Amino acid sequence: MHATAALPRRGIARSLLALFGALLVLGLAGCASLIQREPVRINVVGLEPLPGAGMEMRFAVKLRVQNPNEAAIDFDGLALELDLNGKPFATGVSDRKGSVPRFGEALVEIPVSVSAIAVVRQALGVIEGEPKTEVPYTLRGRLAGGLLGGTRFIDTGTLKLPEPLRNPR
Repeated sequence: MHATAALPRRGIARSLLALFGALLVLGLAGCASLIQREPVRINVVGLEPLPGAGMEMRFAVKLRVQNPNEAAIDFDGLALELDLNGKPFATGVSDRKGSVPRFGEALVEIPVSVSAIAVVRQALGVIEGEPKTEVPYTLRGRLAGGLLGGTRFIDTGTLKLPEPLRNPR
């Protein structure tokens, strides 16, 4: 009788385990729908020279961050990579903290470094073709923070070059 009593207990345990699993899956699906956000919109609105050291050039990249979501986006750091003409050009990080309000926007400035090699690569591109005052860019980055580690972004367009990069000859 002892062996037959264990069978209903195992059946109950399996049923409870299946029920718990189903509730866990439904709960995670519900959380995912709450967290799902529209992507932030990033636009480069300025690129200004900063003092550099040695053979590096420094610039302040100004970004307009637009939040099309119902909740504010708080961040406690920024990272970005900037490609010009399809080639790596500049990288930057900042421990700046801020918030982009719900259905709002914020202007964020991040310093970036440009290696001498990246400048030479761009200069060679200009020498091979017509001098340009505007070039295509791709900007990838992340606003750090939040429960999921942050918000990634990407932006493409054309950028007006600052004077030091227009005529490198």
